[in-house]
Amino acid sequence: MQMEKNICFLGAGSIAEAMIAGLIKKQIVDPSNISVINRSDKQKIERLMKMYGIKQPVNKYQTISSAEILILAVKPKDIWEVLQDIYPYSHSDQLILSVIAGVTTDSITEAIHHHGPVIRAMPNTSAMVGLSATAIALGKYAKKKHSEVAQSILRAIGTVTVVKEKLLDAVTGLSGSGPAYLYYLVEAMENAAVELGINHKTARELIIQTIIGAGYMLKETNEEPVILREKVTSPGGSTMAGLEVLKEYQFQNAIDQAIKKATLRSLELGKMMMKIQ
Repeated sequence: MQMEKNICFLGAGSIAEAMIAGLIKKQIVDPSNISVINRSDKQKIERLMKMYGIKQPVNKYQTISSAEILILAVKPKDIWEVLQDIYPYSHSDQLILSVIAGVTTDSITEAIHHHGPVIRAMPNTSAMVGLSATAIALGKYAKKKHSEVAQSILRAIGTVTVVKEKLLDAVTGLSGSGPAYLYYLVEAMENAAVELGINHKTARELIIQTIIGAGYMLKETNEEPVILREKVTSPGGSTMAGLEVLKEYQFQNAIDQAIKKATLRSLELGKMMMKIQ
């Protein structure tokens, strides 16, 4: 069943477009109920209108005022200027959904000068293919009904998990940055395969399907990764030989430290955003 709510996106970047595409493809929202405001790139708005059939805002502030859901998708450096511009037209009956990293729900509430519901979301780049692992956190004025609406919207680009806001930096280090860790792994696997005589195209096909298959095994069997690893590792076999090298080079420790370092950097960037405010 379609959501009968007017949605206004502030910002027209890649995440906003992925959300628009998903909402329309999965028939969650009718295109006529979606509008986009982007202050600097009118050509992008025109392209989105032509591609997805969304409506053209006649008046920016009227569009903001009439929206039941405002989705903040501008660049982090622009958010305070944008909130300063729109707050007279925002109101407490609106749900504000932010996909901007480092900007807390409390700071958004303070900037809009009312106690409407605010929810933060941390999607990842797999949103482009509808497979984001997105975490959301509710602000102090957001209720269960607001969470349900936000989850319906964000399921258009993948899965949604609710966490406490203090954990969003850790989510950034884990699933936000996670695709990059996997791409880095694929780079290494491809290089090794080519050195062993497998052509690049064949190596890529084998690696992609290996990652997809392993992901499905984790999801469908619901078994612990250590159990699945043990099932594919025969004593004295080739897999064990490979794993011994990963242990020698402290593979698990490297991943552990990468996630923690990315989490720390997310915290630092969030503090920098607060200073900009």
